[in-house]
Amino acid sequence: MAAAGVLVVEDDQALGAALVAIVAGDGHKVQWATTLQAATACLEQGDWELVLLDLTLPDGDGLELCRVVRHERPHTLVIVVTAHSSEADAVRALDSGADDVIIKPFRPDELRARLRAHLRRRDEPGRVELRSGALRIDEQARRAWLADTELQLRPKELELLAALVRGAGQAVRREQLMDEVWDEHWTGSTKTLDVHVGNVRRKLADAGDRWDRISTLRGFGYRYEPD
Repeated sequence: MAAAGVLVVEDDQALGAALVAIVAGDGHKVQWATTLQAATACLEQGDWELVLLDLTLPDGDGLELCRVVRHERPHTLVIVVTAHSSEADAVRALDSGADDVIIKPFRPDELRARLRAHLRRRDEPGRVELRSGALRIDEQARRAWLADTELQLRPKELELLAALVRGAGQAVRREQLMDEVWDEHWTGSTKTLDVHVGNVRRKLADAGDRWDRISTLRGFGYRYEPD
């Protein structure tokens, strides 16, 4: 797996040092910021593939930075590392653009595995172009279009849509989608999947598609409905 640029945003000195050691130990380039202001400056000065982001910073809410990254750098992965363990807090982070949420305290091996899973998908060779009706997905370029409108999809949203389109017309289990898009050793809430499905539905509808293009199969999973 190729080395990546990782920005750690964490104000706790002991935890920040541990995160830097974990990331650097896997061979990645890492920079550490302890405030929202410092993190913003780092983002302006570097090209980061992944941001490890604490939510509670001394000069503001980490989700402010998450929204900025998502708007200005849509292909950058954002992993929130937080002590806020409620599902509502996780949904708030995901709605703000996070790709994953890891709850403190965490096991170092779990964090390493989650980082590898995210970055491994970044390095996977692109598959052939996917098409379904007016939808076209170029997985190698990591871009998708509905007719002539490009969809502004976050990394996990694009991977999720591609997984559903590959099985167009077929029921896909929640567990299969979590394994394929996130990690076969996922231990977090599957609410992550529901939030991402909702975001993809909205973006398809905003581009002129049917709101019910992705059907919910209660107790099972989802199905992409081809024309």
